[in-house]
Formats: sequence, structure tokens, C-alpha cells
Amino acid sequence: MTKRPPLIFSAFNEFVLSHHDHGAWRRPDSRQTELNTTGYWIDLAKLLERGRFDFLFFADVLAPYDFYRGTRDAAIATGMQTPVNDPAVLIPILAHETTDLSFALTENILQEPPYTFARKISTLDHLSGGRIAWNIVTSFLPGAGRNLGHPGLPSHEERYGRAEDYVTAAYKLWEASWEDDAVIADRERGIYTDPSKVHTVDHVGPYYDVPGPHLTEPSPQRTPFLFNAAASGTGIEFAGKHAEVLFTSGGRDSAPASIRTLRAAAVAAGRAASDVKILGGLGVVVGSTEQEARRLDAELREIQSLESILVKLSGFWQEDLSRYELASTVADILNDGSPGPLAKQVLSGAPDVSWSFETLLRWAANRHVVGTPEQVADEIDAWQDAGIDGLNLQYLVSPGSFEDFVDQVRPVLVERGTMRAEYQPGTAREKVTGSGPSLPERHPARRIRADLAERRAAGLPLNADAPAVDTSRVDPPPIDAHHPIEERA
Repeated sequence: MTKRPPLIFSAFNEFVLSHHDHGAWRRPDSRQTELNTTGYWIDLAKLLERGRFDFLFFADVLAPYDFYRGTRDAAIATGMQTPVNDPAVLIPILAHETTDLSFALTENILQEPPYTFARKISTLDHLSGGRIAWNIVTSFLPGAGRNLGHPGLPSHEERYGRAEDYVTAAYKLWEASWEDDAVIADRERGIYTDPSKVHTVDHVGPYYDVPGPHLTEPSPQRTPFLFNAAASGTGIEFAGKHAEVLFTSGGRDSAPASIRTLRAAAVAAGRAASDVKILGGLGVVVGSTEQEARRLDAELREIQSLESILVKLSGFWQEDLSRYELASTVADILNDGSPGPLAKQVLSGAPDVSWSFETLLRWAANRHVVGTPEQVADEIDAWQDAGIDGLNLQYLVSPGSFEDFVDQVRPVLVERGTMRAEYQPGTAREKVTGSGPSLPERHPARRIRADLAERRAAGLPLNADAPAVDTSRVDPPPIDAHHPIEERA
């Protein structure tokens, strides 16, 4: 049998008690109540590395879900993504305990200024040896906007306008502030960095003004490996321009159309279709026999909290789902004409409109594959045949879901070639793309780097809206063997 090309495998998680398991943390075989301990996360990272996962992906939120019944109480009571800790603090610990597993950090563009964020990412990339990815998000919870100093969540258009300005400022800091050979580490002369090769970036944008220079020397990747999820037209345009890994929305059947749209967005932005990797989302329940797998699935469904499901889907669908009777049929709710656009989209896609609303909720929360290792591998093959480059694997109970996958499914996938037997050397970008540690020249961050270098060499302002730069003050003359820099005040 001809072996398949290996896929990218990411473990979908969050620094929380309960991500999308909806109450399975109550099971005695779950370690999720250990979320505040390093041991739990270190063991998980080592398990994923043993399974040759590419990424441990950390989702994040900055406010409790509060659409359901207009209050955050149910989210807090059920542990639905509350409490949530800061993954940026955890990642260096996990990087120290692993050698090849990479880490994707979700941080939204309202969270902190691009100047300090750029330093944080460069620091993480240094400490991990180039194993950091950034999932660029604009937030969807109004509470996050309020907690970050806004009257609410800025409009969709403003959030993406901010995102464009934010990433542009960050790219300038990561790519164009320090030259490749700025650090000379000359012990004899006591000179660590040549100041003539460290530049301001003088970014002036609609939302952020960032003079620079970047505070951190170039990290192994300079710009982190870039993730993004997109559904709206504006979001897809942004993702096609910037992301290296994109997530499909929906299931396997809708993946081919979504993939065509996402790759076309990359091409429209002047990139190659192959510059973006597309990941689907999948949860699995594995048993040595199909009967065993279905028994385990029934146990997991039995312990699930319907209230937790309602909390999450109310947030995702942006409306209070408590206003619908659980016994009402999908057809009745659709005919009533009251569902919001996101809820209506899901309701319209129900396999059977005679289902009760509760049945639909449980279906929407449990769209995972159940079966033997071979059956799970067959489903993954079908995803690959649909055109995806990898999967974001969602747990139902942690670490059990990942243990079952590593110990039972992985051997089948390795035999088929769908999962790599060993890691590739290098940074996150090198492992995934097989190219160098830096972004390809087609990426806008690299085009910004080239443009600023040209403008600097020509003595032009680095930003069309910025005043002319006094280069005699910004960029000191090059250091030579006789330059007594250590004596300058």
C-alpha cells in the first residue's frame, strides 16, 4: 500500500478546567482539576511529544461566557472555560521539559500593545528554541472588550482594522528593527550589539504608533509561526494575507469548499496557495472494539452537563439560548423566525428538523468520531482526502483522550504514513513547512522588512505619515576595531 503524506497534528486545549468536554472533568480518570499544577501540563506535553504531535495549541478567553441567561453564573458554576489562566506563563515551563513539541499561543489584538507583545513573543521564541506560534484573534466576547478598557467589544470592522495595524507594527519590530548580524558578542572589546544595526521602525498607524526599536534581539523564527481562524469575508481576507495555518469551519463534508476559499484568499494577497496549511477539527473516542468505543462514548455523554453546552453555544451563537424550549423541535424554532444568524445557520444544517432543540444541542456538542483505532484512522484518511493538511484534535477527557490517541491510533497512522514517525529538526516553521526558520519572501511581513530597508538606505521616512528620520541620531556609525563604545555615556 502506498503511504500517505503525514498530516499536521495539533492538540486543542486551553489553560482551563473544562475546554469543550462539558463536565467530563468530573470523571475519576480525569486530571483536569489539576489545572493549576505544573505536573499535569508537563505530563501532557511529554505525552504529546511521545506521540509526535506538532503543536500543543492553547485557546484563550478574557471574560466568562455570559450570553446564557444574561449572566456568567452558569459558566463559573460548570467550569466552562472559567477559571482560565495565562498560557504565556506556562509555555516556557513546557518548552523546558520538551525538545520538539511546539506551542501555539492565542492572544487577541486588544490584549496588550503591540510593542510589549512583540517582546513577549520574541522572548518565548528564544526560550523555546523557535517553537512558538501565535494564533491571531480579535475576540468575540463583549466582556473581554470591557475588561480591556473599551465600552464593549469594538465593531467587527474596527477589530479587523486594529488587527491589520497591530500585526503591521509587530512585523516591523520582529523583522525590520534588528539586522541579522547586529549581535556580535565581542567579549574582547565588550561589545554585544552593533548599535548601527538596530533601528527604529517609526510605525504610525490608525490605532498604534510604535517608534521602536524592538527591545529583543532576533529570535530563531523572528516572526512566530502564524495561526488564524476565519469565517467572515473580512476575516478570510485577513487570514489569507497573514496566516500560515488556517482552520476550516464546519465538518469534513464542507471542508473542500472552505479550503478552496481559504487558499484563494492567500493567492489574492500575493502569496502561494501552498503557503497556507489548512487544519480541520476532530474529537475521537477510541475502543479496542467498536462496542467498547460506543460504550465509552455513552458514558461520556451521560456525564456531560447540558448547562455547560448551553453556556458555550450561547457564546458561540451570540444569543441567549435559554429562551428556546428544550423540547421544541428544530422546525418549530426555525419557523418562529426568532433565531439569530449564527443559530439559524446551525439549526438549518440539522440532520433532522424534527429533532428536539436539546437533541440538536447535544449533536452540535458531540460531533466526534467513535470507533476502533482503524475506524478512527479511516476517518482521518477521509479528512485528508477532503484536502486538509492536518487536524486540531479535541479532547473529551484529559489526558485520557490524548493517551488513547497516542497509544492506539498513532501506530495505525504511522503505518499508513498519515502521522510522522519522527520529528523533523528545526523550529516550528521548519518542522511544519520543511523550509527555513523565517517567513517566505511572499509574506507581507517580509515585504515590510524589505521596504523599510530600502527606505532607510534612501534616507526616506519609514512611514509615509511619519516625519523625516534624523538617521545621524537613530543609526550610529558602524563599529570598527577602534571604536571606544564602552567609554560612551
